[in-house]
Amino acid sequence: MKYNMKLFWEQMIRQPKKKAMPVLSFPGMQLMGISVKELITSSENQAKAMQLVAQRTDSAASVSLMDLSVEAECFGSAIHVSEDEVPTVVGSIITDEDEADALQIPQVGAGRTSIYIDAIAKATQLITDRPVLAGVVGPFSLAARLMDVSESMILCYEEPDMVHTLLKKATAFLIEYCKAYKAVGANGVVVAEPVAGLLSPTLAAEFSAPYMKELVDAVQDDEFSVVYHNCGDYVISMIDSILSTGCAAYHFGNSIDMAQMCPLVPADVPVMGNVDPAGQFRNGTPASVREATLRVMENCCKFPNFVISSGCDIPPVSPWENIDAFFGAVEEFYNR
Repeated sequence: MKYNMKLFWEQMIRQPKKKAMPVLSFPGMQLMGISVKELITSSENQAKAMQLVAQRTDSAASVSLMDLSVEAECFGSAIHVSEDEVPTVVGSIITDEDEADALQIPQVGAGRTSIYIDAIAKATQLITDRPVLAGVVGPFSLAARLMDVSESMILCYEEPDMVHTLLKKATAFLIEYCKAYKAVGANGVVVAEPVAGLLSPTLAAEFSAPYMKELVDAVQDDEFSVVYHNCGDYVISMIDSILSTGCAAYHFGNSIDMAQMCPLVPADVPVMGNVDPAGQFRNGTPASVREATLRVMENCCKFPNFVISSGCDIPPVSPWENIDAFFGAVEEFYNR
């Protein structure tokens, strides 16, 4: 279903009682009785999981899987898949500039990207009462996975030309990937750029923000939004370059104090976060999730553009009692 997403965000900011917008899809597998592997290898399972989550929760939007292995696997990276954890990239495929120059940009639809695109196409037919947002990895976070995340920050200093070569190829692919989501009816994408959160502000301004802006400029319009996500520790210090990307909305992780971030984001731009996905949704209790959610809201809801959310993707086997407690706490806060 088409939405005027520009109007969607404007109305969200104006509403005194805002719906929560967590990054919530993986736990839908529990409602279906399937594994992570069964979820990530079937577009039908992904769409059904998103539908069941939407039926159970009063979220502002349906946000697809934050599976940051899909695009790297498409480029040739090996991945590790388990029954109940989000897939991860193993090792690296680029170690020098010659390999970066030789790297071929894959066609959108290669690997599991065809499954994920088809899942969103199906989900938009099943979920018609709220926007449907796809999930993609950010340019630097993709390039870092191709190089090896632990080496990527060093290579920004030692092999900057190689890093820029990878970033250009990653960005070119991601633009086409986002366009494919747009073509099948997605109302936007959540772009996860967490590895950029490990960089210094100067490096982030050189190696992440310009490529994110290129992606935004290529795909964002009134009916298709780019939501920026970064759960790094240093996003507050790099907020100027993050905002320079021009995304429609911003989403930050629980490693920062959200109350410090909120005043740095323009009042007409939504800013979301940041209940701890691992510490609370996965390993907390309904009581602790309630307390953590209310604490964030008490500190941040004085900012009209703040929207309560998880700090990152909610882990697959997070107890639904905890997820329900989160939504219950949101309702409790606004009914006071």
